[in-house]
Amino acid sequence: MEDMEVEKNTEGSSSSSSNNNNSSISNEFDLETYINNYSGFTKIHRLIFIADNCKPLEVEAYNMALKEVQKTPNLELYNTIINKSHGILELDPVYIENLSKKNSLQLDKLEQDLNTAKSNMVKDSIRFAQNDLGEFYYKIGDHQNALKCFIRTRDYCTTAKHVLAMCFNIIKLGVDTQNYTHAPSYIAKAEQSPDLDNVSNAKLRSVNGLYNLEGSRYKLAARKFIETPFEQSNVFSDIISPQDIAYYGGLCALATFDRNELKKKVIDDPMFKNYLELVPELRELINDFYNTKYGSCLKYLDKMKPILLLDIHLYKHVEILYQRIRSKALIQYFSPYQSVDMNIMATAFNTNVIQLEKEISKLIMENEIQARIDSHNKRLYARKADQRTTTFEKTVQVGSEFQNSSNSLLLRLEMLNHNISTISNRKDTDRNNWEHHPHHHPMQHQMFGLFNNNNKF
Repeated sequence: MEDMEVEKNTEGSSSSSSNNNNSSISNEFDLETYINNYSGFTKIHRLIFIADNCKPLEVEAYNMALKEVQKTPNLELYNTIINKSHGILELDPVYIENLSKKNSLQLDKLEQDLNTAKSNMVKDSIRFAQNDLGEFYYKIGDHQNALKCFIRTRDYCTTAKHVLAMCFNIIKLGVDTQNYTHAPSYIAKAEQSPDLDNVSNAKLRSVNGLYNLEGSRYKLAARKFIETPFEQSNVFSDIISPQDIAYYGGLCALATFDRNELKKKVIDDPMFKNYLELVPELRELINDFYNTKYGSCLKYLDKMKPILLLDIHLYKHVEILYQRIRSKALIQYFSPYQSVDMNIMATAFNTNVIQLEKEISKLIMENEIQARIDSHNKRLYARKADQRTTTFEKTVQVGSEFQNSSNSLLLRLEMLNHNISTISNRKDTDRNNWEHHPHHHPMQHQMFGLFNNNNKF
């Protein structure tokens, strides 16, 4: 097929610049609906992140964050929100003084309870006291002491359920602080628990996905999110929402899966379909990508981008994932053809020919596309592999290897004729390597045996 016919994109150009998107996002993004998918400190941290990164939503997000933080004893986070708000919110000295006294009294009580439990030498009582103290440290924002308390409960766990609870406390602490140092070991430990139910398994899969996403291991992250059992209620809203699992899993899969994997593990997967139903635009985007409707697919991506950039876990990966998805689309678009008109291709990808030429040149340099560009006629031609040259190079390589082995054999014969022998500790290893070498002639094996029988080599 020398040329191709492509339906031109009639959906218009991509959305305007990110600044314009950011300024108009308040009309499209319902902050209250979005944030109600979360609970606990995850909710507060997301609100602060949105306030810091989206000017139109700044006032609303800071006010909501303040309201949420006042439900907790965390004075440090309260002060952070006030200071970050740049005068939008005012410090309340009376609130700070009262909460400080209350926190001090509660801390003294919990420490006293722990000391009493230790003096009584009852394992369950000590575990309860350590856990309560760790939970309080976690709530006031003292993450170091919280971690110490949670880890200490390990010595007093008497059932698998206790161990599972301890693992989840440490994992949740790591997610809130975005410090995944302890995540792999405690995820693995929790997965071995015999009391692991569907909800707990869903939490572990999603956190494992976050851990791999944080490390830019996108394919592994995609697999973990896709394998997450579907739970309609927000049973783990203190970590992640079902919509997040759809976004994270879907985008990572688009960036790393081949067509067969995308069809089998994403589009046709009965469990992940439930997540995609929660985000219809993402479902349509993935289907368009698989059905090679790249113009529509890229339009969906452009529309989602401002919202994805407000996600506390995904924002720093958006550009990388988008670039990989676009590169995959370019490769798949060109793969069936011998020749493509770059003007038509540029229209299909919502770009101009100059920019498209730069993108394709980069893919050619990275050996992702076997093609050459005709800049004058604005065409892209597939580069055929030269089978004759390839065969000749392989023949030369095999001949060179045979020549080297023959020279080695002749050298051994000359050494034998002159009564020269060598002693090596690797005698048996060398013999095995010689006998199993794929390019040695059967006669050479026989001659090697003769030499060995003469005890010279």
